[in-house]
Amino acid sequence: MSYLIKISQDHDGRRLDRTLRSMFKWVTLGEIMKAIRKGEIRINSKRVREPGTHLVTGDELSVIWPLNSDNRDNDSRIFRHSSWGKIKTLFQGDNVLIIDKPSGMLVQPDEPGGDSVISRVWGVLGTKTPAAVHRLDRNTTGVLAVALHGDSLRAMEELFKNRSMRKFYLAIVTGRAPEDLLIDAPLIKDSENNLVTVADSGEGLNALTHCQRIAGDRDFSLVKLELLTGRTHQARVHMAHVRHPILGDRKYGRFSANRDNKDINRPLLHAWQLEFPEKVHESLSEVAGKKFTAPIPEDMQKFIVSRGWEVIV
Repeated sequence: MSYLIKISQDHDGRRLDRTLRSMFKWVTLGEIMKAIRKGEIRINSKRVREPGTHLVTGDELSVIWPLNSDNRDNDSRIFRHSSWGKIKTLFQGDNVLIIDKPSGMLVQPDEPGGDSVISRVWGVLGTKTPAAVHRLDRNTTGVLAVALHGDSLRAMEELFKNRSMRKFYLAIVTGRAPEDLLIDAPLIKDSENNLVTVADSGEGLNALTHCQRIAGDRDFSLVKLELLTGRTHQARVHMAHVRHPILGDRKYGRFSANRDNKDINRPLLHAWQLEFPEKVHESLSEVAGKKFTAPIPEDMQKFIVSRGWEVIV
C-alpha cells in the first residue's frame, strides 16, 4: 500500500531524505534509504532513487508509510524515553537549540524509539518537530545544532551547504603535529562498509582541513581543526593521512598508540566551537554572529593533564 502526500511550502526546496526523516520520525534512516534505493518512493508518479532530490511545493510524494494511525504508540514511546535523561544545553532560543553532545550516543535513533540525542530532545520538549542540522559520530563529543522549526532548519541547512558556518574541533593525535598545516585531500566514502579513504588525484569529493598545533610533545599533540568542508569522517581520515591519526581511533588510528593507551575507549575528537555568520535568515536572528563553545570533555582533559601541557583555548 502507498500513501500520497502533497508537499507544502514548509518543505519547498528540501532534500527528499531529510523531508522523509522529518515526516516519519519513527522510521529509521536505514529503512528510508532502502525504500529510496528500491524505488518505493515516487514524486509525481515517477520513481526516484536519489536521496538528494529536491522537492517543490505542490509535488505529490508517494510513500509506503502512513503519516498517522498505528504510529501513535511509537510517538508515546519516544516521549516516555525522556526518562533516559536530559541533554546538556549550551543555548536554547525560540528557533535554535545548541547541544553539548556526550560520547557514546547517536545523533539520530537507529531503531524506532531508540535512544539518541534527538530522541531525548523530543522527549524533553514533548514534540517531534526538532531536527539535527548536522551529524557527529557516535563517539564524538561537543557542539551540535538543532533546529526547532521548519524555517530555522532550512536556513541552517543552507548555511552548512554554503560553508558559511565555521566548525572547530579539538583532537589528541599521535606524534608531534605540524604547527600549522592545510590538508587538501579529496575523500571517497564506501557506504557499504562505512569507510572513508583519500581519493586518487581527480577523484572523490573536495575536502579541506586547517590544522594548528596547540600543545604537544614528541609522542602526542593537541590540535585545533577547522573543517572547511563537511565530509564524513573528514577529521579522522585527514589526520591519519598526514600520519598523525587521532588517539583512540580504532578504524583509522595507529594500533600501537591505541594498544599502549587502553584506557582511551574512543577517538579523542571534540566538536569544540560552532560559529554563525552575522548575516542570516530572520529565523536565525537569535544566533547571528554568535559562537558556541563546548567545554573540553573529561577524558581529553585527563590526557592533557597527564602530559603536563599548559593549554589555553
